[in-house]
Amino acid sequence: MYSGRTGERIDMIYWIEGNYIEDAVREVHHFMRDWRTNDVKSIDLRAIDIMAAAHNLMDASEPYMLLSGYRSPKTNAMLRARSSGVAKNSLHLKGQAADLRLNSRSVNQMARAAAACKAGGVGRYSGSNFVHMDCGPVRSWGR
Repeated sequence: MYSGRTGERIDMIYWIEGNYIEDAVREVHHFMRDWRTNDVKSIDLRAIDIMAAAHNLMDASEPYMLLSGYRSPKTNAMLRARSSGVAKNSLHLKGQAADLRLNSRSVNQMARAAAACKAGGVGRYSGSNFVHMDCGPVRSWGR
């Protein structure tokens, strides 16, 4: 995964034989921080697993571009003021969501892979070329 905002890149194994690797998970938390405020929150491991499973289903060699991971309340409020598409109680605030892009896959391909996981919410944002994945209730929206 790489950050479209900070230019950072993260490639790692974070899980082996049913066990999470603590140092790797901490690095994911830092990588998925709110880049506007630099606030770090623990990312829900279920969200990380959904992203990884969807990526594997697509057999993509390209890493995700992370557009948004954790969002601080300040950042979420600012984004809500700019767009009606930002939820007041967004799962980004809880470290349970990510907005992702793959240049090698369409929004529909990514959304189908995420939905195949049957493990959380999947939002299609075709106009902005990204997919929202979260570990909340199973649901989908957008086109």
